[in-house]
Amino acid sequence: MNAKTIALAVPLAAALLTATATAPASAAYGGPWSSAWGTSPQTPTHTPWFANWSEEGFADQSVRQVIRVGAGGSELRVRVTNLYGKTPLKLTGATVARTAGGAAVQPESVRALRFDGAQSVTVPAGGQLSSDAVALPVKAFEQLTVTFYFEGPTGPATFHNVAMSLSYRATGDHRRDAAADAFAAGPPSLSWSYLAGVDVKNARPGGAGDAGGSRKAVVAFGDSLTDGFGATPGADRRYPDELAKRLAAEGRSRPVLNAGIGGNKVLNDSDCFGESALSRFRRDALGRPDVGTVVLLEGTNDIVQPEGPQDHCTAGSPKVTAEEIIAGYRQLIREAHTRGVRVIGATIPPFHGSKYWTERGEDVRTAVNHWIRTGGAYDGVVDFDRVLAAPADPARPKEVKVKEEYVLEMDHLHMKDAGYKAMADAFDLNSL
Repeated sequence: MNAKTIALAVPLAAALLTATATAPASAAYGGPWSSAWGTSPQTPTHTPWFANWSEEGFADQSVRQVIRVGAGGSELRVRVTNLYGKTPLKLTGATVARTAGGAAVQPESVRALRFDGAQSVTVPAGGQLSSDAVALPVKAFEQLTVTFYFEGPTGPATFHNVAMSLSYRATGDHRRDAAADAFAAGPPSLSWSYLAGVDVKNARPGGAGDAGGSRKAVVAFGDSLTDGFGATPGADRRYPDELAKRLAAEGRSRPVLNAGIGGNKVLNDSDCFGESALSRFRRDALGRPDVGTVVLLEGTNDIVQPEGPQDHCTAGSPKVTAEEIIAGYRQLIREAHTRGVRVIGATIPPFHGSKYWTERGEDVRTAVNHWIRTGGAYDGVVDFDRVLAAPADPARPKEVKVKEEYVLEMDHLHMKDAGYKAMADAFDLNSL
């Protein structure tokens, strides 16, 4: 959906999962199940910033992936996605275990994943499946390792690009290996493949493992600033991670689910950066019935991508106005409110110093942020712009930059660990 389409549709330019692949995502959460971890799927593609395995897929290979759950429980289940697959996906077998560092796992914790009692399962093209319940008690903030083994060729793999967590692969079936030896042959990836989410069951109420009840999950929805590009890989220091730690430290433990996609835009799709926020919001943010609040941080890429070189990643990025971005926000807010979900609006941080900065873009960013703060459409506001910004030069009031201790010097666009922690610290926890 492009900006012109939205303009026609809305005044002023307005614009997971069951054991069967064809049922709606919301049907995956019933009874005692709650979200503990999730990510947003993307279509297979080559990206220039770091290599991934999505286009080639896997054949006679084991793929070992590390995640950190945000809620604990007595049992868990793993969700597998073939959302962008063109053919059925044959998963020969899989395991889940507690992480022991790198590609190693704690041997006594290794559990086989089964699907309707079987170790192997076929996920239809465009489908998603949940495993059977696994008796592996987990705590909030514990790292888990999921290992998939694909005997036959998978074809291009549905994946999540900017995981900022290391994944490993090995030739042959090594799903039960506790040691990391077989996975040391090649470089790891910073992406997840075929992995959609983890749910937990029978969380302990009020404790560190509390999954938080029926509507207490927070979804952080956005672009690379939500995905955590620039954070230390494997350290779980994205802003949603830091926000979850703050909540737990203050006795308000609840899962914060990351639905960011690096490069994502409010108004337009991209081969590399996923479907637009308008296209994926219902699935990635509202498709979890236990979500009570969404934090919306999008718009930077709508502004900056038209200013840079156009390639297969940025093609279809027309220049947009503040009114068009705001109209997109209004549509997302309406969709959330229709489902009884609160929306916290996040202001767009500065990016002066980036090669994509222009005076026009700064005018758009300023206008959008003014509306976020004063428009009254959101249920609350978190002001990343003011928290991250360095003091402005009075002689150059538009040239606002992010504080040096927060921003990556390589692009003046993304944060390092300190910046993401400052973003998490900016929240009024009562707004959640």
